[in-house]
Amino acid sequence: MKPVIGVMPLLDSKRESYWMLPGYMHGVERAGGIPVMLPLTENEEDIDFIAEKFDGFLLTGGQDVSPELYGEERLDLCGECSSLRDGMEKRLFTDAVEEDKPVLGICRGIQFINAVLGGTLYQDLPVQKPSDTEHCQRPPYDRPVHRVDIKCGTPLYELIGKQSLYVNSYHHQAIKELAPRLRAMAYSSDGLTEAVYMPDKSFVWAVQWHPEFSYKTDEDSRKIFSALVKAACRYRKIT
Repeated sequence: MKPVIGVMPLLDSKRESYWMLPGYMHGVERAGGIPVMLPLTENEEDIDFIAEKFDGFLLTGGQDVSPELYGEERLDLCGECSSLRDGMEKRLFTDAVEEDKPVLGICRGIQFINAVLGGTLYQDLPVQKPSDTEHCQRPPYDRPVHRVDIKCGTPLYELIGKQSLYVNSYHHQAIKELAPRLRAMAYSSDGLTEAVYMPDKSFVWAVQWHPEFSYKTDEDSRKIFSALVKAACRYRKIT
């Protein structure tokens, strides 16, 4: 009776295909869950069915979050967006939160969760918030490139057990104004919010870095996947 985790697919619009990085799936599997890549659909009944049947959800990386979600005009600096993915994730996330089901966001996932809950984003960090901190690294992507400082007393601090760690980083957008329902759990040295949670829910977490690349060699990355799976177990009352 392992928990089943719905994983949002990545979208390649040029090749008209859905795809998946194996690290998302293997990270969940290694933590004791069963990952299932979801379809992308606009059918609201199908999305509600998915939200009901799965034990938890993983919101993956991918295209930029549309500025429409946080009430801003799209700048030329913004990359490709997917209205299909934004729409599905918005309804799925809303359903999951209402049912208090576990959700973990990674990279785009933290940005999407912040935007859909009323926060805003930098559409392009190099122009809107330039910094010496390396936020868009080159391969190999499992290599840590900058430090994040973890706030004491947050769930991430309780999980990791230390006040800082070094993470990989591959993004050009990030949280600008934090959504009212979120609390920050970690910051980069240049002041970006790197991890968040919803204090009024049992498990809605998100991180800006990429544990799906580093889980093989980094225990802290594995702990993040384990936290999602354990939360899904608690939801199903699996012991």
